[in-house]
Amino acid sequence: MKKTIALVLIICISISCKNEKEADKYNLPHEENKSNIGQIQVLTLGSFHFNFPNLDIKKTDSEDQIDVLEPKYQKEIESIVDKLEKFKPTIIVIERRPEHQEKYDSLYTDYLEGKHELARNEEQQIGFRLAKRLGLKQLHCADAWGADYEDVTQLFEGTDSIAKQKFMDFFYNHPDSLIDPYRNEKEIYKTQGIIAELKRINEDDKIAKALGFYLLGVFKYETPENNQFGVDFITGWWFNRNLRIFRNIQRINTTPKDRVLVIFGAGHMNLLNVFFEASPEYQLLKVNDYLN
Repeated sequence: MKKTIALVLIICISISCKNEKEADKYNLPHEENKSNIGQIQVLTLGSFHFNFPNLDIKKTDSEDQIDVLEPKYQKEIESIVDKLEKFKPTIIVIERRPEHQEKYDSLYTDYLEGKHELARNEEQQIGFRLAKRLGLKQLHCADAWGADYEDVTQLFEGTDSIAKQKFMDFFYNHPDSLIDPYRNEKEIYKTQGIIAELKRINEDDKIAKALGFYLLGVFKYETPENNQFGVDFITGWWFNRNLRIFRNIQRINTTPKDRVLVIFGAGHMNLLNVFFEASPEYQLLKVNDYLN
């Protein structure tokens, strides 16, 4: 009897060690660390925008852009999808607003049927490809715009063009420009590739420091009537927006067995990651454990 018990223990230890070695092989979390009871695993992939729409504050000059449809970049994107596939997401969330869900459902269906060529954006190049491999029926649109305070709305929709121009001048030319965390940032996708850039912008320290951008410059803007005007503006523009995005993700029908991949612009991760870390509903994993 004792010999039987000892044999069973040896087998269990052997299996456990094998599982740990497999996790180490792919640099992935070990089984015992995977999920707390009832929590939904989440992986957030912060990305630069593959199509360079230049809608953000920081613009990318045409000579610094890349064409992700070039064969060398397509090969890299396939490799990224290979890496993310190991997470085995059951839900993929993309940076598109819920009112556009029907449009993206249709595009994805056309792609599955060979009627649609992937556009130059990360939602399709990574999201559509990965969803197809995993047999997912749709990708979930969760983007949102923030809600402004009344004084902010009045400035932008009112008739005082001088006050509006004064604000915009401060927005783009403020005293904190020299300590802007993005000031000396240089993307490396053109010199080192897409994977290297994704790993760089998803580093924990970089994401944490990026939030500081929203506590400088226009955050300090004051008007004669409101010395908290800049705070009100940033609250709606960034904090409220990302809270609404998070709420849209919460509204997706999930179970603890689901695994959620969120593909959004990297800038959003300075708040979305905080929300996922703080929420008892989710367990946030590190995307660079998969990209490495």
